[in-house]
Amino acid sequence: MKKTTKIILGIVLILVIALIAAGNYFYSYAVVPDEKDFLSDGSAKKSAELIAAEDWFNNKNNRTDWQLTSSDGLKLSAYYLPAEKEQHKTAIIAHGYMGQASDMPQYAKIYHDLGYNVLMPDARGHGKSEGDYIGFGWPERKDYQQWSNRVIKQDPQSEIVLHGVSMGGATVMMTSGEKLPDNVKAFVEDCGYSSVNGELSYQLKDMFNLPSFPLIPVTSLVTKVRAGYFFGEADSMKQLKKNDRPMLFIHGDKDDFVPYSMLDEVYNATKGPKEKYVVHGAGHAEALSTDPAMYQKKVTEFVTKYVP
Repeated sequence: MKKTTKIILGIVLILVIALIAAGNYFYSYAVVPDEKDFLSDGSAKKSAELIAAEDWFNNKNNRTDWQLTSSDGLKLSAYYLPAEKEQHKTAIIAHGYMGQASDMPQYAKIYHDLGYNVLMPDARGHGKSEGDYIGFGWPERKDYQQWSNRVIKQDPQSEIVLHGVSMGGATVMMTSGEKLPDNVKAFVEDCGYSSVNGELSYQLKDMFNLPSFPLIPVTSLVTKVRAGYFFGEADSMKQLKKNDRPMLFIHGDKDDFVPYSMLDEVYNATKGPKEKYVVHGAGHAEALSTDPAMYQKKVTEFVTKYVP
């Protein structure tokens, strides 16, 4: 073998090793459910509405814990809050990236005040649910199918609304493209991303000023090996194209984490009945806290239209 060929092969080998190392680094940075230095520490001042909702949630004596085993063997947990008076209506609330069900009492209370039962799952790898990776909504879509079926098993007459925020919004959109029972009547998605490739490419540029290629494809390959899915599979728009049920799309126009431009991408993707609610001045996942009265009004009007 010529010396030049050996040098070229050596350089290629070094590059491959470096890319694999980078892919594993970004996998740990983004996909492993661990403390993230790029997320808010949650120390911001709480609104009166949020404090009241947390007090309500923490004092619900009839709140129960639900569990199920996912199709790939994980033990998943959720909180179930029954309605004051049964109306055969249930809202399933999906939290965001590195959050947990107990972060969502203000959303839960909107539905509880409408007479709904409320189910608040911990996504895999979050809260009390098992899992050593974040699926960005893709494997979670199957989990929410199972939670829907769990609700129907308890009450075959249930009419179900799925409401998700951030990664939960993407989860709801991805779930909408699956085969679902007729009991699932409508969806509300709040600031979900149009695709995982799109969101991670945006974050890579925003946080590290790096191009998506080759790091996103390499990290996607690492994710396939370690977590069982490619980033390209986790595409809200592809799933929305298969959805024909009503969906309310919510986004803050000052969102710089899941860019506001993604709202039109997801809104235009679905063929089902749809509405759009833009919250002016709201950053990421701040639509409810920015204008709680209007948020509740918009959600109430939307779900009442399809679940009278």
